[in-house]
Amino acid sequence: MSVRTVDLCQSPRGLDDVADHAAVCIFVTLDGWPIGSVDIANRHQPISATQLREAIVDQLDLRLLGQDPNSYNALWESVRVALRRHYLPDFDAETRLHDTVPVSVVVATYDRPGDLRECLRRLTAQETKRPVEIVVIDNHPVSSLTPPVVAEFPGVLLVDETRQGLAYARNKGFIMSRGEIVVATDDDALAPPDWLEKLVAPFARADVMVVTGNTLPLELETSAQRLFERYGGLGRGFARKEVDSKWFDSFRHRAVPTWELGATANAAFRAEIFAHPEIGLMDEALGPGTPTGVGEDTYLFYKVLQAGYTIAYEPAAYVWHKHRREMSAMRKQLYDYSKGHVAYHLTTLLRDRDLRAVKHLAIWMPWGRLRQFASYARRRLLGGSYFPLALTLLEIRGNLAGLRGLWQSYRRVRREGRSDVYVPVVRRTSTGERPRTPQ
Repeated sequence: MSVRTVDLCQSPRGLDDVADHAAVCIFVTLDGWPIGSVDIANRHQPISATQLREAIVDQLDLRLLGQDPNSYNALWESVRVALRRHYLPDFDAETRLHDTVPVSVVVATYDRPGDLRECLRRLTAQETKRPVEIVVIDNHPVSSLTPPVVAEFPGVLLVDETRQGLAYARNKGFIMSRGEIVVATDDDALAPPDWLEKLVAPFARADVMVVTGNTLPLELETSAQRLFERYGGLGRGFARKEVDSKWFDSFRHRAVPTWELGATANAAFRAEIFAHPEIGLMDEALGPGTPTGVGEDTYLFYKVLQAGYTIAYEPAAYVWHKHRREMSAMRKQLYDYSKGHVAYHLTTLLRDRDLRAVKHLAIWMPWGRLRQFASYARRRLLGGSYFPLALTLLEIRGNLAGLRGLWQSYRRVRREGRSDVYVPVVRRTSTGERPRTPQ
């Protein structure tokens, strides 16, 4: 399956370059704001403009205007923004973070020089007037694969972190950064030129401490990539949303679903939260590169909401992500996600005494697995696509390994130590070169 983008502010043209593919996934935008996706089974044929328009109407318009209020809200918001931009010249200035606010972009990498090079090309081409620094954290410096790539981009700061784990690496980047806003992204994520400004815009409001963006698949060429999107992918939809302490407290009998808020493949933080006594840096016992697998970002979101602040999800600030192409890598990813999901809830129970985790682990999660089995049986009987039973069983294995993984991670952190304390820029005694502005 190929991936393409169509903007409705321009008359949709046919797609003549998709004959090598049996199906195409088309992300539809309005004036650069994503509003949904459309799948077309072109059977190795070009897609005409008429066929494209009909597919957009059939798969998006009726659903947006009739059945899916969230998608309708996203469409209406996109139309409203487009109209205000056209008729109110000062609209962008009113909704943007002031250009004098410096931003740091932190990229953690582990021996992926090709992906890192393309990521940095996109980051250094951002359309922004504000001071921006880019910090690359090499989480495997002994390989010597990363320094030659970073050397191709003058002004990009390279920092080593020998302790394995994405939380260790990101924390080192946060500590070394000098921006008032700190952005996290992955080395296999590609950012459009206007991504950074869209991502930091909500920080114009003082109550917003975290902003997450949408993460779309760069390609859907292999079975592993398509299955990962069916699993849920990394995107969180096309509708804006905000959550705060009221949302956090509204889940009286269920765990707070912070995993629905996005991920640090595409997220920005007001740097002051890392020095907040109730928030701090990422938990080094959670996340990729540890026995738990994931959870470092969702637990950080949890602490931000628990402290009474706001998290905004901005789908217009999207990046393209390179999903794992091989089935073995995707299976490991799902297994790690399942381990980390349990480890995250155990962390909220043990550290925050959040008893909602008990109900989630003992009641709601098993019930969800039973529903998966029922859905599998129904779809197998009636026909249609379904999530493979083998992957559901793999997820269950991961869930069962979550407790052991967290215990192993705790032991590992005790052995290797915590990250250094984040010191706000205004309190630092050392000086250095100011963040540079991309040309």
